[in-house]
Amino acid sequence: MLDQSRSRYGDTYARWKADPAAFWGDAARDIDWTSPPGTVFDGSLGVYGRWFPDAVGNTCFNAVDRHVASGRGSQTALIYDSPVTNSQRRLTYAELLEEVRILGAILTDMGVEKGDRVVIYMPMVPEAVVAMLACARIGAVHSVVFGGFAANELAVRIDDARPKVVLAASCGIEPNRVVPYKPLLDLAITIAAHKPTGCLVLQRPQLAGTLVEGRDHDWAERRAAFADAGRGADCVPVKATDPLYVLYTSGTTGKPKGVMRDTGGHMVALRWSMENLYGLKPGEVFWCASDIGWVVGHSYIVYGPLILGCTSVIYEGKPVGTPDPGAFWRMIEEHKVVALFTAPTALRAIKKEDPEATHLKGRDLSQFRTLFLAGERADPDTILWAEQHLKVPVVDHWWQTETGWAIAANPVGLGLLPIKPGSPTVAMPGYDVQVVDESAKPVPAGTMGSIVVKLPLPPGCLPTLWQQDERFREAYLDEFPGFYKTSDAGFLDEDGYIFVMGRTDDIINVAGHRLSTGGMEEVLASHPDVAECAVIGVKDALKGEVPCGFVVLKAGERRAPNIIEKELVNLVRDRIGPVAAFKLAFTVNRLPKTRSGKILRGTMKKIADAESWSAPATIDDPVALDEIAEVLKERGFG
Repeated sequence: MLDQSRSRYGDTYARWKADPAAFWGDAARDIDWTSPPGTVFDGSLGVYGRWFPDAVGNTCFNAVDRHVASGRGSQTALIYDSPVTNSQRRLTYAELLEEVRILGAILTDMGVEKGDRVVIYMPMVPEAVVAMLACARIGAVHSVVFGGFAANELAVRIDDARPKVVLAASCGIEPNRVVPYKPLLDLAITIAAHKPTGCLVLQRPQLAGTLVEGRDHDWAERRAAFADAGRGADCVPVKATDPLYVLYTSGTTGKPKGVMRDTGGHMVALRWSMENLYGLKPGEVFWCASDIGWVVGHSYIVYGPLILGCTSVIYEGKPVGTPDPGAFWRMIEEHKVVALFTAPTALRAIKKEDPEATHLKGRDLSQFRTLFLAGERADPDTILWAEQHLKVPVVDHWWQTETGWAIAANPVGLGLLPIKPGSPTVAMPGYDVQVVDESAKPVPAGTMGSIVVKLPLPPGCLPTLWQQDERFREAYLDEFPGFYKTSDAGFLDEDGYIFVMGRTDDIINVAGHRLSTGGMEEVLASHPDVAECAVIGVKDALKGEVPCGFVVLKAGERRAPNIIEKELVNLVRDRIGPVAAFKLAFTVNRLPKTRSGKILRGTMKKIADAESWSAPATIDDPVALDEIAEVLKERGFG
C-alpha cells in the first residue's frame, strides 16, 4: 500500500462520507449569500435531489463585486494574451466590475430579464468573459457556443435555448487565417425557427461584420454610450437552484443535450476545488489553456479563479505555431503563472515539435508549481516527459462536461498523494466512485468495468438536462439504478486509484476478450519515436474486432515508418500479449481532433468499418479525416 499519510485527503474524504450535508454546508460558508442555505440538500426535489434549495445569491457578485468591496479592486483579475493579434490587455477587478455593470445594463435595455437565455458566440477575448459575468449578474442564463461553429449547429442550439439576445464577435483569429463569425451567425438565425430579438456584435479590427438594421447593435458604440451616461446594472439575487448556464455537449445529433448548471452548488464546488484541489490562493495567477466554449473554460478560466480571487489568463493562441513550441513556457514566465491546466494533446503537440524541450531553456519558471492535465486520457509517456523537463508535479485529473469539476484528482491543496502515471488518482469528496459489471455489481480491484458514481452527485454537477428531465434519466441514470453512468470504462487498483482506460465504447471485444484501447495506446506512446497515437477496434470476420493503431512520429530525422510500425506491433505483443491480436500499426501525419483536442476515434472507426460517417461539428480540420480514410484505403480498409 502507498503511504498517503502526508496528505489531508484521507481525513477530508472520510469527513465528507460520514456527513455529506455537514461537509458541503461548511464549504458553503466561503460563499457570500444574499440568503444563506438553511437546507444543504433535499433529495425530494428534481431528478435526484437539489443542493442548497432555500439559498439565494449571485455568481457575479462572488466572482467580482466582493473582491472590490474587500479592498482588492486594484488586483489584476484578467490577463489577455493574444499572440495571433500581437496584443495584450489587463483588467483589474475594479475595471472588470465596471465593464460587467455596463454590459449588464445594455442587456437589460435590450429586454433581457431574469431567467431569459443569452447565446454567446465569441472567440477568446476579454469581452467573452465579461459577457458571461454580465448574464450571471442580471440573472440571465448564458449558453456559450464555441466561436466558429457551423451555422446549422449554432441554429440547433438557438432553437433549443431560445435566447432573447445573441452576443457575438465579427470574427475569430487562427494562426494562419481569419474566421468570419458574423456570416455564420446571420445564416444560423435565418435557419433557426426561433428568432432572437437582438444581437450585440463586437467588431474586431481584423474583419468587421455587416450589421443587420433593426436587429444588430455595435458593441463598442453601445458600451461608450452607456458608460458616458453612467449606466450600470446591479446584481440580481437568484435562487441557488436557478440555472446559471446551459452548455451543449459536443458532437450532438438531432436534439442537442444541454447540460444545465445551477447557481449555488456551482459556486460552492468551484470555490472548494480551487483551494483544495488546485492549491491556489487569492491573488495568484492561474492559467487554464482552454476555450470558454468548453466546460473547462467555464469552470476554470472564468468562474473558479474569479470566485477565489485569483488572476486568470485568457490565451488566444495555440501550444505550437504561435509562434513556436515554446509559447506555453513564455506565457508561464511572462505572466508569473503558478499553475497551468491544459489538455494532454497540447503537451503531445509540443513534444512532437520539440522533443528535447529546447524552447524551455533559459526560461525562468521558478514560480511555477503544478501542471494539471485533463480532457482526455494522459498517457504515462507524456506525463513523464513533462515531469522530466518542467521539474514540477504533473497532475492528471478526470471530469466531464456533465460534472463541471473533477470526479477524480490528486488534491494538491490537501497535500499531494503519490502519483501513478496513467491514473487521475482518487475520487474527490462528493463522488462515491465504483466500478461495476453489466448488472451494476462491483467488480474486484484491477478488474475492468463501467465507472459509475453513486447518487446523489455532489454540488456543481448537472441536476438535469435543459428542459429534458426524462432524457437525463435515460442517458445517465437508468442503466445502473442508483448510480450516475459516466460512460467511461476502467478499474480501481488496490490503493483505490482510478484508472480511466477510455469510453465504454472504446473497450473492444477481441475473440471474447474485453481489451482496453487505452492500454494499447499507453504501450504505443512509450516508443521513443511516437509523438501521439490512437487505437480503435475495427471489424474482423474471425475475431469480431481487432485493434488498429495510428501513430504520429516525432519531428526530426526518423527511421523508415514501416520499421517503426513493426517495432510497435512487437511492443504491444510483448507488453500485453498475443491476446491483443495487435497487428495493424499505421503511420499518419496527424490525428483528427476536435477544437478542444479530443481525438475522433469514433469517426475513425466508422471510416475503417466502411460505415457512413460525417465530420463532427467540433472538428478542428475536416481534411484530417480524409487523410485517415486515404491511409486506410491504401491498407485495404474502409
